[in-house]
Amino acid sequence: MADVVLQTEGGSGGIVIGDDWPGYSLELFSYPAHYAGDLQCVVVPHGVIMDRTERLARDIMDDLGEHDIVVLCVLKGGYQFCADLVDKIKALSCSSDRTIPMRVHFIRLKSYLNDQSTEDLHILGAEDLSFLAGKNVLIVEGIIGTGETLKALLKHVQAFQPKMIKVAGLLVKRVPRNTASLPDYVGFEIPDRFVVGYALDYNEYFRDLNHICVISDNGKMKYKI
Repeated sequence: MADVVLQTEGGSGGIVIGDDWPGYSLELFSYPAHYAGDLQCVVVPHGVIMDRTERLARDIMDDLGEHDIVVLCVLKGGYQFCADLVDKIKALSCSSDRTIPMRVHFIRLKSYLNDQSTEDLHILGAEDLSFLAGKNVLIVEGIIGTGETLKALLKHVQAFQPKMIKVAGLLVKRVPRNTASLPDYVGFEIPDRFVVGYALDYNEYFRDLNHICVISDNGKMKYKI
């Protein structure tokens, strides 16, 4: 078994999970029995996600403390990360002399068919974002692959002339065609593998999984549409 490669990058790089990291054995964790045989391994356990999210909340507090911000949560894959991140920021606001007044708005992006990203991008709930004019915006995304989806969203949001835009991404996937710049706040940089759990789905399945896991070939076939 290859050694674990987990290292903290400086700045916004987040925690880097190496390409040779085999993941944790499923036998070490609890997960829904209805997904037995559908998963290959655990990439990021739930507890590690929560700890990293708390650190990102602290970084956001340091950068944006005292600013009134609008959190733009990208559904559906980003809802759990956004909820936990907002909770962590609220907790810090209650226990420190700095605070971040927040409003949360939800939009939905859809560009995947099975495990493949398509060029057919739909942005739902973002037709009129005129209320973002002059506001500080924090976009919260669950996973970023090629960066094309995020690039399209940023262009759409910028058209409404916000004062500032920051991006928090729980996962950034290392893919050969990723030419986009990193988000301002990154949880984990992961290999180019299809992951599910913690609200990330495969055809609407696996959102009820706490850990971030690699889906197995059996799982892809079982839930393919």
